[in-house]
Amino acid sequence: MNTDYAAPERATGEQLQTDIDDIRSLELVQELTEIIPDAFVILNIHRQIVYCNPTLLSLLSLPGPESILGKRPGEALNCVHAHDIENGGCGTDKFCRYCGAVNAILDSQATPGKVQTEECRLIAGAKNQAFDFSVRAKTLSLFDRHFTLLVVQDISAEKRRTVMERIFFHDILNTAGGIQGLVELMQEATPEELEEFLRMAESSTTTLVEEIHAQRDILAAEQGRLDTDPHHLNAAELLAQVLDTYKKHTCARGKSIFIQPGTTDTDLRSDPRLLTRIIGNMVKNALEAEPQDAIITMGADVHGDEIEFWVQNPCVMSKEARMQIFQRSFTTKGKGRGIGTYSIKLLGETYLGGNVGFTSAPPDGTRFYIRLPLGI
Repeated sequence: MNTDYAAPERATGEQLQTDIDDIRSLELVQELTEIIPDAFVILNIHRQIVYCNPTLLSLLSLPGPESILGKRPGEALNCVHAHDIENGGCGTDKFCRYCGAVNAILDSQATPGKVQTEECRLIAGAKNQAFDFSVRAKTLSLFDRHFTLLVVQDISAEKRRTVMERIFFHDILNTAGGIQGLVELMQEATPEELEEFLRMAESSTTTLVEEIHAQRDILAAEQGRLDTDPHHLNAAELLAQVLDTYKKHTCARGKSIFIQPGTTDTDLRSDPRLLTRIIGNMVKNALEAEPQDAIITMGADVHGDEIEFWVQNPCVMSKEARMQIFQRSFTTKGKGRGIGTYSIKLLGETYLGGNVGFTSAPPDGTRFYIRLPLGI
């Protein structure tokens, strides 16, 4: 069996059944874990589930534990990476190296008796739903064997609240404060100054309203109730609109944005509001990743019956960032960030029917793209 991280071996059928039966014989375990509000599992030394509480069964909409006994946690939750390596399963993929759940389990097995706590970001389920978990693991000796107790708490709402607080109490408040300052300057401005202040106020107001709409749409998208409104649009005109918006953005100060010469002016059919937001997020992420004097390039190319919109910046992402870039709460920009690339993936694939991805390697730097059917 193959692995890029944790050991792939599993218990034999007989060994697994012995582990399950032994844990079931501990009547107090079932009595205590029934009242735990969080998902609780007991794993054998091979990270396989040998017991779970009713909370986990309810989370997975299962009538009983039989279908997940013997599976590893990521397999039970249907993590998108749990089956990436043939036979290896949960914990053995290259992405698992940055999984908080796997690391908590491995660390607890390495230091039995000590509680290990990690945060785990997970894309799972038939609809590729994003989860944020706090995972606590402790390995104990029972029946002369090691078992790991794992408590999984859903902290998605907490993470969402932190992001919203950052956006509304920092980003939006700063923009609103800037508009307020411009209005005060207008009161004593000359006619020439007034024209410039009005232009700046208009740009800031547009940014403010767009940020609020963006958060509303992401929330609706996660709840499966975002409506799309496809129209015929022109690729070159769409990129020019994004360029005009972001060359005035605060994160573009001291940096340059260009549209690649020769970019296609092909027509396509898509939702212009969502597509503009996706490309705009790509540009904003590229600008925030770069120092002063950096050059950001964007463009569009036609490949058969598809069109690819792309944004490129010089910096190369770290391996850790590349492995987690589309997870909802992952960020390299500090607490309360980390929803930009997640929203690109969510809106681009789930609602526009495209394919979102990236490349990041020297000497070309980082390039995010969305490929869409022309749909004309």
